[in-house]
Amino acid sequence: MPHALPADVATVLAADSGGTQTVDPSGPVAQLVIAAVIGIVVIIALITWLKVHPFIALTIGALGVGIGAGLAPDKAVASFGTGFGATMTSVGILVGLGSMFGKMLVDSGAADRVVDTLVRRSSKAALPWTMALIGALIGLPMFFEVGLVLLIPIIVLVAKRSSVPIMKIAVPALVGLSTMHAFVPPHPGPLVAISTVGANLGTTLAFGIVLAIPVIVLAGPLFARFAARWVDIPAPDIFGSRDGSGQQDPAHEGREARRGPATQDTASLPHGKSDFTRVISEPRSPSFTVALVGILLPVVLMLAQAVREATVPDASGSWVSVLDFLGTPMIAIGIAALYAMVFFAIGGGMDRSAVSRSLESALPPVAGVLLIVGAGGGFKQVLIDTGIGGVIADAVKDSGVSVLLVAWVVSALVRVATGSATVATVTAAGIMAPIAHDLSSPMTSLLVLAIGAGSVFLSHVNDAGFWLVKGYLNTTVGQTFKTWTMLECLISVFGLLGVLLAGVFIH
Repeated sequence: MPHALPADVATVLAADSGGTQTVDPSGPVAQLVIAAVIGIVVIIALITWLKVHPFIALTIGALGVGIGAGLAPDKAVASFGTGFGATMTSVGILVGLGSMFGKMLVDSGAADRVVDTLVRRSSKAALPWTMALIGALIGLPMFFEVGLVLLIPIIVLVAKRSSVPIMKIAVPALVGLSTMHAFVPPHPGPLVAISTVGANLGTTLAFGIVLAIPVIVLAGPLFARFAARWVDIPAPDIFGSRDGSGQQDPAHEGREARRGPATQDTASLPHGKSDFTRVISEPRSPSFTVALVGILLPVVLMLAQAVREATVPDASGSWVSVLDFLGTPMIAIGIAALYAMVFFAIGGGMDRSAVSRSLESALPPVAGVLLIVGAGGGFKQVLIDTGIGGVIADAVKDSGVSVLLVAWVVSALVRVATGSATVATVTAAGIMAPIAHDLSSPMTSLLVLAIGAGSVFLSHVNDAGFWLVKGYLNTTVGQTFKTWTMLECLISVFGLLGVLLAGVFIH
């Protein structure tokens, strides 16, 4: 194990998104550690106590750490700007394209089609498993908050129509959604962690999907049996209809806009006597196949490129160039967005102006997320440029504790303190980035998943998701702890166990 050298002669080999760099520590080790600790405490206090936006809190904390660690103020600002720009270059485009795709998925009716098809073909006993699949499919391309708002009316309607306890329906769907948010790109958390620690996106995507399957099974349909006993409540009346006058359904306005021309359907009695004539005007939506292809398209493209790299890394030729191009994250998600603009729009009866409005409305909700992610990248770069990252790396190496466990603990602590999975991810990734330099590519991907698992641990009263679930499902605070908080803890712990188990076989 390497040991830390005296600060006046030490140089620190730190990980960077573009490779490695040798950094002279900006001050004595004690000063670096104190600056880092105070900076993190300041970030947490600003977010939790003063209710400052995480973007501002991360910016203040990062600059404070840089100056406190001995960097000149102008160099601290330059370091923060460099990290912010690098992170936005690698992550910002993907988040923007992913948000546009998700909005088209909802507004075109493609999401409705997937959900309705899967639910219609499920028996009552299979519904919890189907809801877990729906949560995962919806969670694959969408941000958590958008997916949650879309899923809630589905959960309530399915519970009412099937007479299945609502927790047997809600828990699996929420687990599928949250697990994808924590482990699988192109969500902002995994993306920024991948960029920060220098992991391979395709490998992380493959590992994330494999890890997500047992986590969803254990924390979803299986745990739902216990949750339904602990919290036996009726389905709430809000979002009571997805096909009538349910004005609170978030997809209601788009569904009304997609109604086709009214047609007459005459039901006849024997001898050709008309019984009644009804007017039908159903919303248009893409076919199930078209919708499913769109959801899985970027995943398949990125996985194909990752499989090529793993199986035939030295291959060459035009097919390799094409596969690598299509598997580039920006290209894969961009193709999915273009696919949605053409095929979702055609199937959903959307004209050009409707597509334009849908794409335009997709970006404002993610502006705050992008700023938080960028500030997290700036904070990471300050930790590197001051040499603090190298000190942390040496301490972890000398402790003998698993790097994956340390990553989970750091992420979980920030999550519990701030209530934000994104803040937890970007902070933990910045702290762990220098350690990733000595890890193999598969282990670096596991490091990203360990950070993601920690980022969803113990959702409680400082987490907006806690109150969203409580309000939508009409549960008490205690009931929300028994269901939502518990399922988040199960996702986190099972995810950690899966990562540690994989780490035994991967070096």
